Amino acid sequence: MDQAEELRTIMNQAVEQKECFSPVSGVRGDEAILRCPRVISVTSGKGGVGKTNVVVNLALAFTRLGKKVLVLDADLGLANIDVLLGLAPRYTVEHLFGREKSFSEILIEGPGGMRIMPASSGVSGLVDLNETQKLFLLDEIDLMAENIDILLIDTGAGISSNVLYFNMAAPESIVIATPEPTSMTDAYALIKVLSTRCKKKDFMMLVNFVSDEEEAKGVFKKISKVADHFLKSLSIDYLGFIPFDEKLPLAVRHQKPVLEIFPKAPSSRHFEDLARAILERPSRSVATGGIQFFWKRLFESQDDLYQERGIV
Repeated sequence: MDQAEELRTIMNQAVEQKECFSPVSGVRGDEAILRCPRVISVTSGKGGVGKTNVVVNLALAFTRLGKKVLVLDADLGLANIDVLLGLAPRYTVEHLFGREKSFSEILIEGPGGMRIMPASSGVSGLVDLNETQKLFLLDEIDLMAENIDILLIDTGAGISSNVLYFNMAAPESIVIATPEPTSMTDAYALIKVLSTRCKKKDFMMLVNFVSDEEEAKGVFKKISKVADHFLKSLSIDYLGFIPFDEKLPLAVRHQKPVLEIFPKAPSSRHFEDLARAILERPSRSVATGGIQFFWKRLFESQDDLYQERGIV
């Protein structure tokens, strides 16, 4: 059995045992009401598909539905969210990893009261986190679990180790694609890597920069058809689309969410519909035994396994 298979076995055992604890009481499993925020990654195979714009507008739409939202800018070495929103954070994730500031101290407030963990800009050392850094970050986020309803993770683009890690840390993943051939090809490539190497089997697809639903469903069908043919036991759900309208680039230039400054724009209405559609879907955090940050426990189990075998 290789290490990947060992990790999958450990994860399955953790799910079966429902190793989720109430942040309030510390009681295991069904003995307490579990507080498990909904954890959703928003990701893409290539850059330039409007991923971060989707994240900030979706986060604002969630806050308007009464949800407490934390946004994680997980492109840790290339800050995007604070730039898109015209924010100037005093501290970033670099100060967190340097043990200079706590997680709560680096958070900034965005539109609608959303909380944002800002990434650093031009810090190559954060492009590929090691396991210690990953565990440290998830420990810090875990402390916020009681105070948030939804954690949105804005991953980087591509198939780097950080991108794969944050997608696996989220029970729900939204893959962004556009009608561009390169976007569709790279979206499939990302799904393929997450499916074959990481054994992630459930995805949602949002199509961006389209004129109407017919074009959006055409993009979805092309990607899902290839995935059905070459990848087995895979589920890709069509989540919807965001139409391109003239207000989108205008909002970006103003460094504001389009939903905030142009609430009646077609794209704004679709972001509102998207937020409601996601909330109507069953939460996979609950379906998997309430494990919201299961990779943390997975790595802990991995370390125990290696120690038992004298590997470390």
